[in-house]
Amino acid sequence: MKIDYQTLEKKIKVNFKNKTLLVKSLTHKSFDKENNNEKIEFLGDRVLGLVIAKKLLEIYPDEKEGILDKKFASLVNKKTCLEIAKKLELQKYILTFKSGNKNNNIEDKVLADCCEALIGSIYLDKGFNSTEKAILSLWSKNIKNSVITQIDAKTKLQEFSLKKFKKLPLYKVISNTGPRHKPLFKVGVKLIDTRLFISEGKSKKDAEQNAAIMCLKNIKKI
Repeated sequence: MKIDYQTLEKKIKVNFKNKTLLVKSLTHKSFDKENNNEKIEFLGDRVLGLVIAKKLLEIYPDEKEGILDKKFASLVNKKTCLEIAKKLELQKYILTFKSGNKNNNIEDKVLADCCEALIGSIYLDKGFNSTEKAILSLWSKNIKNSVITQIDAKTKLQEFSLKKFKKLPLYKVISNTGPRHKPLFKVGVKLIDTRLFISEGKSKKDAEQNAAIMCLKNIKKI
């Protein structure tokens, strides 16, 4: 089965001079033990970190280092790389020992790693400026969403509640619906003197974070 790499190049808006680099970045070690993407992934991870760190400093020049670190972690982790990989439909282009099998379900880790390797290959082929442009384009939505650091919402609400009421926020699972592979949690949170703030998420943890953000907004702490 011939792989249409040109479509991928259009998606990332990069035209590779060295097409071999592009193919290598999407080659898993199970397909080729010698000529695979492991080392390019190592490079791509570092380049991604540099670009995101640089951008966060530009957007939030007065933000505390601890908050920047949390925003950074949420933007460069495997979960976000997997999200970008799925947006690009990288599973269509990855070479594994199962390549050619239409029923092949590529593991999430392989997809996320290939996303980083793709970044590494752009850097090797085009240099830093082009790579930075590609990353900022692909991560634009995620960077905009970093205005609210969800990873910190529960902690912030907990600190506020303990300081003011000497008690922890009260979380309550309202419902858990949807199929097992795609659940939807609805969770509420309240403090001593607030109503119950209810929000949803794809996991209990995400729903709690979203509910905490709603509560913090209401008490004007974010």
